[in-house]
Amino acid sequence: MTDRPEFDLTLRSGLPADLRFLVDRYPRGDWSGHDNLQGMASFWLQRHDMFREVGAMLTAGIGDYREGRTTAPEFAQWFAPRLNFFLGNLDGHHKVEDQHYFPVFAQAEARLKRGFDILDADHHQIHDALALNAETANFFLRALRESEDRQRFAADAYADANQSLVAMLARHLDDEEDLIIP
Repeated sequence: MTDRPEFDLTLRSGLPADLRFLVDRYPRGDWSGHDNLQGMASFWLQRHDMFREVGAMLTAGIGDYREGRTTAPEFAQWFAPRLNFFLGNLDGHHKVEDQHYFPVFAQAEARLKRGFDILDADHHQIHDALALNAETANFFLRALRESEDRQRFAADAYADANQSLVAMLARHLDDEEDLIIP
């Protein structure tokens, strides 16, 4: 599936036009005041906002470390619990969507089936990025006890992995909301 650009999260700039019929009819600007946006939909959007927020915190945190605004011990103490929270919750969130929400939504509106296939492919790409993120983070945390050059190299590797994950996640969350919320 990922040989098609619409299925590659790193290449697309949004959902294909034929899958945007609901968001075109009910644009994002109208969502907050709509009666249907309560309960589970509101909770789901809050979870997405939390992932965006924690991803931004991790990006800012690694930037602070790389710029010398935090020491290695300070950063490690701050970083590890936030990263574990982010990676664990994101993985669990995707499992719930894949096993419960997406099948129900795809059955409710057959015209969106291909959209859910795209989102499922996203989850696979994001899972790979989560694994790389965890691997580079662990390498970085171990390097905090080594030479400055080793720390810098590991911080750069983690920053690159984090930037890639956060960018993919931002595109995915936007597309997922555009497909489902309206």
